[in-house]
Amino acid sequence: MVRVKLPRMSTAEIDQLLSEQILCRIAFGGKDSPYIAPFQYVFEDGSLYFHFTDYGKKIGLLEEGNLVCVEIEHYTPDLGEYGFVVLVGKLHIVTDPQEKTNAVTRMIEDAVAKGLSTNFLPAHGIPKEFDWSSLKTEKPLIVVKLVNVTEIVGLKSP
Repeated sequence: MVRVKLPRMSTAEIDQLLSEQILCRIAFGGKDSPYIAPFQYVFEDGSLYFHFTDYGKKIGLLEEGNLVCVEIEHYTPDLGEYGFVVLVGKLHIVTDPQEKTNAVTRMIEDAVAKGLSTNFLPAHGIPKEFDWSSLKTEKPLIVVKLVNVTEIVGLKSP
């Protein structure tokens, strides 16, 4: 049997996929086993930003400062067309107030523009009865950025 390799995505295709999607999975290297969790994200000024709640296993793993693997995908329901991007880097808590505000504002704008249900707000630690703008006023708000990216791989359907 002949092996077929998936074609690589161009930088423009990678940026397009990152811009269009809203959910990713982040794989952390835990002490006893890997840990993977889904996150809403925004792709702003060439960087990936995430909102973390101030509780859960991810906070301890974030503090360890190890490399993470972020995976973002797109596919049609019949899998006739698909693509995915994997990025390896470190997560850094955003401390600059303007950068943090820009990322959260963009996350809210994307959620509203794409018609996301408020049923997803509990993933951000906010009651589903609130609206997306409450993400901006949530305290404490932890915004995290993927930095020191050492690898980006984008593959797509042939």
